Amino acid sequence: MVLREHGASSGAYRLQPRPSPFSAPAGVRCLARRRSPMRSVFAVVLPAVMALIPQVASPRAATHDLNFADVIPDAGARSGPESLAWNHDGTRLGYLYDDGDGLALWVLVPGEGSARSRLADEVLDAGIDAFHWSPVNDTLLLESGGDLFLLPAAESRPRRLTRTDAEESSPRFSGDGGRIAFVRNHDLHLLDLSDGEIRPLTRDGEADFRLNGETDWIYWEEIWGRDSTGFWWSPDGQRIAFYQFDETPVETYPLLDTAPHYPVVKRQKYPKAGTANPRVRIGVITLSNGDIKWLETGRNDGSYLARVHWHPDSRSLVVERLNREQDRLDLLTCDARRGRCRTLHTETWPTWVNLGNDFAFLDDGSFVRGSERSGWRRLDLHGPDGRLQRTLTPDGWVMTSLDGLDEERGWAMVTGFRSEEGGARERHVLRVPLGEGHDLETYTEGRGWSSALVAPESGSWVHTWSTADTPTVRTVRGAGMGAGVELPSGPPPAFDPESLPRWEFFAMTDGNGQRLPASLLKPPGFDPERTYPVIMYHYGGPGSQVVADRWGSRGRSIWHKMMAQRGFIVLSVDNPASIFFGKKGEDLQHRRFGEINLAAQKTAVGWLKAQPWVDGSRIGLWGWSGGGANTLYCLFNAPGLWRAGVAGAPVTDWLLYDTIWTERYLDHPDDNAAGYQASSPLTHAAHLEDALLIIHGTADDNVHPQNSLNLVAALVEHEKMFQVALYPGQKHGFRGLSARHFYRRMSEFFQRELGGDDTAAQGSD
Repeated sequence: MVLREHGASSGAYRLQPRPSPFSAPAGVRCLARRRSPMRSVFAVVLPAVMALIPQVASPRAATHDLNFADVIPDAGARSGPESLAWNHDGTRLGYLYDDGDGLALWVLVPGEGSARSRLADEVLDAGIDAFHWSPVNDTLLLESGGDLFLLPAAESRPRRLTRTDAEESSPRFSGDGGRIAFVRNHDLHLLDLSDGEIRPLTRDGEADFRLNGETDWIYWEEIWGRDSTGFWWSPDGQRIAFYQFDETPVETYPLLDTAPHYPVVKRQKYPKAGTANPRVRIGVITLSNGDIKWLETGRNDGSYLARVHWHPDSRSLVVERLNREQDRLDLLTCDARRGRCRTLHTETWPTWVNLGNDFAFLDDGSFVRGSERSGWRRLDLHGPDGRLQRTLTPDGWVMTSLDGLDEERGWAMVTGFRSEEGGARERHVLRVPLGEGHDLETYTEGRGWSSALVAPESGSWVHTWSTADTPTVRTVRGAGMGAGVELPSGPPPAFDPESLPRWEFFAMTDGNGQRLPASLLKPPGFDPERTYPVIMYHYGGPGSQVVADRWGSRGRSIWHKMMAQRGFIVLSVDNPASIFFGKKGEDLQHRRFGEINLAAQKTAVGWLKAQPWVDGSRIGLWGWSGGGANTLYCLFNAPGLWRAGVAGAPVTDWLLYDTIWTERYLDHPDDNAAGYQASSPLTHAAHLEDALLIIHGTADDNVHPQNSLNLVAALVEHEKMFQVALYPGQKHGFRGLSARHFYRRMSEFFQRELGGDDTAAQGSD
């Protein structure tokens, strides 16, 4: 469930200051690749000097009255580089970028400091949807209009590999680069590049019934972070492990598309809390004869086969099996030829076990993985027999991602934060030793939010950095690159980000003596002798955070600063179940949502009312998705404390949300009926006293519009007045003009209900 995002798309802005981390060690291997859709490309060349010399923004006014075009840029507006991916040996970085002449696929050679486009627009009529590097050379595999193309390293025109009405999805190279596996019509296929032959590896795929080699919606959303790929090559390229989903037990939700003259119903397989999950099994195909061996992972009782990792010797693989209760995670080692499995390692927790993407094998069969057994996520080293050998990340540091391994030199590269008070508002890139006798090294220092995309072999890495007041910049770093090569950004905005209202970070103490992290924006020219209205923004779910020293997503950063310009204080506070307080903090929300967050937001309101420059009668609250649900819970359970609230795409009844996310925290409805009822905003709707605006997209396949429609019915039944805005065709995250309209609607709502500064700039489109 991606409930930490609200619903609008983002723009890109120019970054000025940046930290100066050290270079990554040579030999680091990449543990993750990124891809995302892209459009047509144009042939252009970016001189090395432009990447090496900081660009100076054109002169502009010291202050700028933000408007909704700043919050959500026009469609087609230029942005920074996207879909960054390293080649096989880390000597080239591919990415998408529009330099003003159109979107292009660029290739940067860090050692030379130069980048050039790789493909001209007119070559592919449908543009490019995704690209993949070969694992052995600089050949590129392209996805375009549902077909596949190959662009060899020494050629300028791609070769067409497929031409079908059906889409080829999730293409992946074999380890030797000679074959490509992909999914077509819910079946796994194999393409041999030596002769172009394509043969099906499975033959029983059928929509809404059986899926081979791809994830269903619930695994796509909750297990794999919106990745549809459901198969994995063995390192030697002789076998492929794959998911098979039987969707027949799963109920169907209808989504209505009202754009056609006669509306069209799209049916979505969606397991709601307490209902049947799909039946899942993992097969291993031996490519030499096509035989499939089904892994003996245990009874198909609704457990989740959540991760698959091939052993370096290709003879076995590890499957991470999470029981439906999600309080037990078994690492099963399975024989690829016989299918037999045994338990290698087990982790349990009284409430739930969080899945991670932080497992990696070492060459001898030892492995590293993240664990929260200490109450904070740290990186552990296990022997080939599964036994814990040592914890690699030191006390006081919390790991949020495993970015790379340099086994030869004995290091792991991770991203994390300090567990001290307020530490989680930043992220830093670290190097931790795999063995004993070495100290941790911090690659990034100072304030801000860093992440790393590590190249295989070369030791280069892409450093992405921002602060709450400074937009994102990406810099390629590595040995011999000095300060690094800065990737291009989007065009400078009409305003200087440094001139906008700036976030203040602090902590406030609740009634239990707990120090709650908080962030605050004040209007320009703040006058402590005046009183101001306040807009509070929150999310509130387990392990989440909104107090962060990073450039926010999807227009929210600029909108909050725009509202500060219009005379509002903006405040965010994270509750004791947020990431700041570790796993034991998260557990405070086990079997009951709403109460912990409501108490924290009450503390925040109390703090605000104690400030002489706050008008305590003019405080509003908003949130999206889980934050929308918590906005409703707060308004309904503390009527009169806030004057107004906006609930975007809210869950109103937790029985309506999906199995994996909901049952992880609230348990199965049969075991916690009272908790579901008490946690659902719908239960408390009769208590609404404040102004309420409900926002929802009619095509939302994550939090279905049924949630808001049922709330509307309940509010009508209780004779409560409210406002509602439905956005046709919009999913869980709004896009384009709908996103801009949503922000305008919310701005006008708060301006009307709370009142802003009449002398502040009102902005325009």
